[in-house]
Amino acid sequence: MIVSLVSFSSLAQAKYDIVVGKGRRSDYQTVQQAIDAIPDFRKAITTVYIQAGTYKEKLILPVSKTNVKFIGEDAATTILTFDNYADRLNVFGEKMGTSGSASFYVFADGFTAENITFENSAGPVGQAVAVRVDGDRVVFRNCRFLGFQDTLYTYGKDSRQYYDHCYIEGTTDFIFGASQAIFNQCTIFSKNGGHYVTAANTDIDQAYGYVFLNCKLESDAPRHDVYLGRPWRDDARTVFINCELGEHIKPEGWHNWGKRYAEKRSFYAEYQSSGPGANPEGRVSWSRQLTDAQANKYTLDAVFGSWDPAENEIVKP
Repeated sequence: MIVSLVSFSSLAQAKYDIVVGKGRRSDYQTVQQAIDAIPDFRKAITTVYIQAGTYKEKLILPVSKTNVKFIGEDAATTILTFDNYADRLNVFGEKMGTSGSASFYVFADGFTAENITFENSAGPVGQAVAVRVDGDRVVFRNCRFLGFQDTLYTYGKDSRQYYDHCYIEGTTDFIFGASQAIFNQCTIFSKNGGHYVTAANTDIDQAYGYVFLNCKLESDAPRHDVYLGRPWRDDARTVFINCELGEHIKPEGWHNWGKRYAEKRSFYAEYQSSGPGANPEGRVSWSRQLTDAQANKYTLDAVFGSWDPAENEIVKP
């Protein structure tokens, strides 16, 4: 009997549109090459399988590369990284700024990533973004976001983003921006040396900003050293529902960033927080503890409208 041996590349190609890897069993050796090869404004989903490895690239997913799915071989070993930071000088001798520091820019709609680490490896050098998301209908599942200050930039004010079973770490304001984002069963790790988890600047016309559902907030920082959030602009909306808070969370919970006006315009709330960082009776007077009826309004339909993140679900090999 003759047994036909099928190469890994053939098997992968049968399931994915593009394979990225360091060896010959791949279509491209860099992620950006794979992005560039995707047809513009494709209505069908383009799947890109990324083999384990560290890919040091400054990545851009343009507006025209719609409905792209990245599938990593393994979240711990499939690493997309770069090391720019806000004070680094560009070719014109100008500081890059926070927006210019991102390792990965997601400008396109309908993007999904699974089993990938996104990293800014610049270290504790000020603002250094790992991922900036402008596009709408963006999903991250079982992904890791590594950095220090300003790790995850949810930039687009009309952008809807869903983070499911992800790990996000940083120091100061390491989840920040204007988007409507739900973080479901994520681990949020505050590194020692930073004092704020979130810095939302929700548009005044948006009913929802950040919603953390059943998340764990962990840290190696000292006890009572970290705030849940502060308002980047006067308007910010951040809610923690059924989350477990470590002892690093300050009893007062929230900071006004020196903006008294923001105390009236921002919406900071919790519902049934647990753990040593929970302190429902001792939070700042301008934050809220939600009732059962109020908490029940924080559903996918309410936050995302007609979009269901399950529409972006990745087909398993």
